[in-house]
Amino acid sequence: MATFVLQIENLGIQAKRSTILEGISFDVTPGEIFGIIGESGAGKSTLAMATVGLLRAGCRRVAGSVRLAGKSLLDLSQADLERTRRRKVSYVAQSAAACFNPFYRLGEQVTELAALELGKSRAERQRLAADLFRELQLPDPERFGDRYPHQVSGGQLQRAMIAMALLNEPELIIFDEPTTALDVTTQLEVLRLIRKVVKGRGCGSIYISHDLAVVSQLADRVMVLRHGKVVEMGPTRDLIENPQAGYTRDLVANQTTTSSVPDPAASRPIVSVENLAAGYGRVSAIRDISLDLSSGHITCLVGESGSGKTTLARTIAGLVDLHAGVLRFKGSELPGRVERRDSETRRRLQYIHQLPDLALNPRQTIREVVGRPLAKFRGLRGAAAEHRLRELLRDVELPETFLDRVPGSLSGGQKQRVCIARALAAEPDVLICDEVTSALDPLVEESVIKLLLRLMKARPLTMLFITHNLALTRRFAHEVVVMQQGRIVEAGPASSVFSAPREAYTKKLLDSTPLMERGWLEARL
Repeated sequence: MATFVLQIENLGIQAKRSTILEGISFDVTPGEIFGIIGESGAGKSTLAMATVGLLRAGCRRVAGSVRLAGKSLLDLSQADLERTRRRKVSYVAQSAAACFNPFYRLGEQVTELAALELGKSRAERQRLAADLFRELQLPDPERFGDRYPHQVSGGQLQRAMIAMALLNEPELIIFDEPTTALDVTTQLEVLRLIRKVVKGRGCGSIYISHDLAVVSQLADRVMVLRHGKVVEMGPTRDLIENPQAGYTRDLVANQTTTSSVPDPAASRPIVSVENLAAGYGRVSAIRDISLDLSSGHITCLVGESGSGKTTLARTIAGLVDLHAGVLRFKGSELPGRVERRDSETRRRLQYIHQLPDLALNPRQTIREVVGRPLAKFRGLRGAAAEHRLRELLRDVELPETFLDRVPGSLSGGQKQRVCIARALAAEPDVLICDEVTSALDPLVEESVIKLLLRLMKARPLTMLFITHNLALTRRFAHEVVVMQQGRIVEAGPASSVFSAPREAYTKKLLDSTPLMERGWLEARL
């Protein structure tokens, strides 16, 4: 191997009249994990593609060079570039589910390159796949390749993608937010394997993320990227413990803040769930659920993917079939389905979807989106509606000029604020927030949480907040409810659950949540 696996010098990329990347320089050595951290739109994905000689449609290189193992990638012919990528570089994407063909078995897909590039026989490919599956600690490695993508868990599918990345014994692996969609326990498993693979095989790697806690545990060096420029770069511990740039200091402060909201006064339950079972069709996804949401409190539902958090939230909102048990709102029994609830009850319980892109009509302006509940629930039209629309946008810290824009012209954080404004337009008593910050960068996430807390101080609101981010929960929850396999395993005041968890599962979740403490990951290898 060369002294440097990858060398990028003064790289500049433009799209039409806008600059995507400017003056980017860094290198990666064998066995090194080089972290790139930055918010959405910082240029992380464009930079990742440039490292393998790819540019998005409409983009062009205006300066600099990219050298892989001493070869200039951007000057190679297309045939040589494709050959270099197949033999020397591998890419692990954020969503493994989107990268595997559901119609083919995993073993066939993982070893496809061995057939096309290396001419391996079927028996040789099966042995190669089994060896890789064994190295990555997948169950029953001799038969794991016979499964289809939908027959394995998200964590197993991500490990299968890493196996595919290792097939060509690459000199460089690019990990593009590979754990963003995983819950904390599965994320810890994948992080352990990435560290083991890179250090054990001696290949260079780039790890891209917006989670500084994860990068701080995995990377040897870190580069902070913002608006296409390098803000700061250096050894990970130096950058974490002594950040020089204001933006980096904000990122570190966001991850290390442990303050919590003060406990509100005791209050009566506004929503009660008694012995509830609910699910899809005849299958109950959640069972034996009993829960009270105290008026004016923030209750966080936490747990791994598939634990039943969203099903419970959607059941309370009337969007999932109730199989057994009773829902009560302010002491009165609540019909299970939203279409059977009266207009006043629907107004009082508002649900905010995880993905604003799915929740907002792309053809409607923000005025139409937020104005609909004003007309439906408050009877506001004309000048009165316009006045209230402007108030709502100010409440969620968006400019009034956004009223005439469509969702596609807004950032992820801005779209989520529009969803919050739409929910607030109904003047609800209860907000059900389903993973509303999971797709946001840390600083944008923090701004949305501060917004929700400010809104709760300004008006009588109760919040049910669903998340798998325990670090976030620690900062603002009054009560915490832990779910596992469709049941509640622990519930109580946030201070008690975090300081003295009773259940082994809760302890496991807390122990798997990445911290920026020195040696956190090494202690769990």
